[in-house]
Amino acid sequence: MSKEAQLEAILYLAGDEGITEDQLSQLLDIPALQLHEIIKKTKDKLEDDHDCGLSILRVNDVIKLVTKNSCSDIVGRYFQKDLNKNLSQSALEVLSIVAYRQPITRIEIDDIRGVNSAGAIQTLIWRGLVEISGKKEVAGHPNLYVTTEYFLQYFGYQSLDDLPLIESFSDSVIDSQQVELFNNSDDI
Repeated sequence: MSKEAQLEAILYLAGDEGITEDQLSQLLDIPALQLHEIIKKTKDKLEDDHDCGLSILRVNDVIKLVTKNSCSDIVGRYFQKDLNKNLSQSALEVLSIVAYRQPITRIEIDDIRGVNSAGAIQTLIWRGLVEISGKKEVAGHPNLYVTTEYFLQYFGYQSLDDLPLIESFSDSVIDSQQVELFNNSDDI
């Protein structure tokens, strides 16, 4: 069996969590350079096959087998959720705060926004965009919130370093593409 076939099998079994390059290298018993070549070859093969609905995605150092964007309609119908298609303004605000200030507590988010953010945080957790990542070592030990790998995947980032710089936003003008990107949450 080829290393490409073994890679596909491992990625399939790893599911939504994916698998790190180090783990893949060990499982396939190949050096990192050869692994990168196999990943690229397999990704190119999947992308070029218009009768295949799968692709390979890298998020940080995690490799995942995912569905192609062209399959989003059918996948969306499979996962139809009983929720609003767009994120609310408060959820978008909270998501932005978490993305740029993580790890952060709910109280810290509330202080920035000036209102209670508990409902928006729960919505973001339910949609898989934010998760709890431990407790802050202060009185009460509040939860610390961070964005998920799905957040990166959904918005097309490979790492948090790809987020737009805050300095590039003006106080009164927000890039309409950014607003559309956040509001276009039909796939969530």
